[in-house]
Amino acid sequence: MAAARKGADAPARTRTIKRHTDLEVYQLAFRAAMQVFEVSKRFPVEERYSLTDQIRRCSRSVCTNLAEAWRKRRYPAAFVSKLSDSEGEAAETQVWLQFSVACAYVGKDTARELYRAYNAIVGKIVHMVNHPKDWVIGC
Repeated sequence: MAAARKGADAPARTRTIKRHTDLEVYQLAFRAAMQVFEVSKRFPVEERYSLTDQIRRCSRSVCTNLAEAWRKRRYPAAFVSKLSDSEGEAAETQVWLQFSVACAYVGKDTARELYRAYNAIVGKIVHMVNHPKDWVIGC
C-alpha cells in the first residue's frame, strides 16, 4: 500500500491510502463533478449535445483519470501522465464553466465556487505530479 508522506493529499501525519477513493483530491473532484451535474440539469435542451455533454464529460473525467493514475503507480511515467490528463480535464471544466456564465446558464457565484474547487483540485494534482515518489509503488 502506498503511504502519502506529507503531500497535498495527506494530513500532517502519514496515512495509508488503499484505493483511489481514499484520496482527498478524488473526493473533491467527485463532489465537484456532482455539483456540475446538478447545475447542468438546468441548461437548455439545445445544449444537450454540446455544452451539457462536454462539461459533464470533462468533470467526470477528472475522477476517472485519477483512478487510472492510482492503478498505474508501478510506472512513474504512466502515473504522471494520467495525473496530467486529470489536470487537463479539470482545466477544461473551468473553461466550460466560463462559457456557462457567458451564456447565462450559471450564476457567477455558483461558477466562482466551482472554479475555486477546480483550482484546489488542480493544485493537489500538480503536487502529486511534482512528488511522484510519494505515491508510486516500488520506487
